[in-house]
Amino acid sequence: MKTDIYIKRYEACDNEKWNAYIKEAKNGLFMFDRNYMDYHRDRYIDHSLLFMKGDMVVALMPANEDNGELVSHGWLTYGGLILDGKAKQHTVNECFDVMCNYLKMQKMEKIRYKTVPHIYHKQPSEEDKYALYRNRAELVESYTSTVVNLKDPLKMPKGRKAQISRAKREGVEIRKLEGREDYESFIELENNVLESRHHVRAVHSADELYLLHSRFPQNIHLYGALLKGDLIAGAVIYEYEQVVHTQYLAANETAREIGALDLAIMEVMDQYRDSKQWFDFGNSTEKGGRYLNEGLIAQKEGFGGRTNVYETWEIRV
Repeated sequence: MKTDIYIKRYEACDNEKWNAYIKEAKNGLFMFDRNYMDYHRDRYIDHSLLFMKGDMVVALMPANEDNGELVSHGWLTYGGLILDGKAKQHTVNECFDVMCNYLKMQKMEKIRYKTVPHIYHKQPSEEDKYALYRNRAELVESYTSTVVNLKDPLKMPKGRKAQISRAKREGVEIRKLEGREDYESFIELENNVLESRHHVRAVHSADELYLLHSRFPQNIHLYGALLKGDLIAGAVIYEYEQVVHTQYLAANETAREIGALDLAIMEVMDQYRDSKQWFDFGNSTEKGGRYLNEGLIAQKEGFGGRTNVYETWEIRV
């Protein structure tokens, strides 16, 4: 293999170059910005890669080390090769060849590679999927994410519409919330729900979530459902160029009974119908995608959503 492409491991001095490339990439997301990635860098060993040709960046890959493996990326929903509009298939093939040699030199036996779902692409960007096939990659995880086409939504069932109507009758108010105390109230609500149902807590603390909101105020939003001034349900929304993603959803017993979260979701959808193509509810599976939570996915499908897949591949070198 002859190529001019070489790999440089990310260092703090690459911050400006990295972020500039992410903004122009055809599958770049704000969560790949170092101001997002590095807020919890103490939790993992960063091993992000810059694919270079001379002084020019031809691709990036957010990644971390985990038990001798390279993972792209273990602490983010998505990962994989980030590419600009100049990247063609042969370039991506070369990047994968160089990466496999790099892993051998680093004495790493494999890479776990998360692809960026196509609905997040600004331009077609599945060159990496062909390169994965070419390198005999194995699909090791497949998650079902429920997605609504905001431009052409499927019909909601009567029961969902009835819940939304009830929430309005009960006087539920949907409001965009901005303050630190609002994020604290929401995460407290979220953790109460998660602990009672799943014995886990939210990945983000209130301080972390508010910090990220302050760094990315155009991308991270909190919508609350209030009843007589009390927060009874809410949604933390991540906004991308074509997609609105529900990072967190939470509702207490009262909210579930009167449809407060249903109303919140519906009003958020209505707000973005003219400006976005997709509303992504996120994953409804567990155990690497082997177990489908049928109740959870049915709730999301009740808004007119259908399945888009998040994939994790594995290459042994």
